[in-house]
Amino acid sequence: MAVVQNSKIPKLRMESVEFGGLVWYDVERPTETETLHLSQNFSFHPLDLDDVLSKRQRPKIDEYKDYLFFVFHFPAYNKAERLLMPSQLSVFIGQGYLITLHSGNLKPLMKLFRECELDEESRKEYMRHGPGYLLYRIVDRLVDYCQPIVNKILDSMDAIEDEIFARRRRSGTVRDISMLRRDIITFRRTIWPMRAVIAGLEPKIKRYIDTDLNVYFGDLIDHVDKIWDGLDETKEVIEGLSSTFDSMSINNYNEGIRILTIFATISLPTLLVASIYGMNIDLPFQHTEHTIIIVGLLTLAATTITAAVLRWLKII
Repeated sequence: MAVVQNSKIPKLRMESVEFGGLVWYDVERPTETETLHLSQNFSFHPLDLDDVLSKRQRPKIDEYKDYLFFVFHFPAYNKAERLLMPSQLSVFIGQGYLITLHSGNLKPLMKLFRECELDEESRKEYMRHGPGYLLYRIVDRLVDYCQPIVNKILDSMDAIEDEIFARRRRSGTVRDISMLRRDIITFRRTIWPMRAVIAGLEPKIKRYIDTDLNVYFGDLIDHVDKIWDGLDETKEVIEGLSSTFDSMSINNYNEGIRILTIFATISLPTLLVASIYGMNIDLPFQHTEHTIIIVGLLTLAATTITAAVLRWLKII
């Protein structure tokens, strides 16, 4: 089956793939041009089209007589900002069509579309059971894409843990912990509302699938729960590492102050003797031939007594 490209409107960023009566339209970085085209060719509710352009929509399912509208959020790494960000995927599904609209940073989705675009066997594999099955395969790929991100976060935490307990802390350790904590918070905020949407996915799209996928949807929900459990683990670990790092930093700071204080206390008699004999007044032993030796012995005696007292008090 040939690939169909929409080229009637030059500015319209919409690509399509067709197989067996099913058309998959993919829109990357949708604008008002694309939503206007959809409103003219499909009977979509205007509020749904507005939600496509909104970046603050919560994951949800809107059910209508002729179609379903989904909003999904999946994590995507922003290399420029060096942080994890939620990426919105909007989906319209109806009889004979599936429309995906996204910002272009969901690599598994883009890769799947290119596979279907270039390879007939891929189109047959993913599109032969109807639009509901195609949506399941898309969501399944995006969910599977989340697990390596969790693993990467765990690896980063292991590296930070090694730095903390091996006493190889760098000046950027606090920043690394803060960035990792921010990524975990973003990830959790992305996945939490998605759990309810994915749990309610199978009964909603059953009418658009010509095969039984009950077991597969159960497996998909298990994957989401596994990701959430992993995020719970990362949350507890990063909080523990942060508290440990703070405690060890405070302890090191206090230890440094303690050493400086001991040094200042022990050296105090030296400063005292030097200050006294630096005065322009007559002092004992000042005019003898061995003044420097006597003053040195006095200083050594006073310093030794001070150190002995500190030792007796178990300060050193």
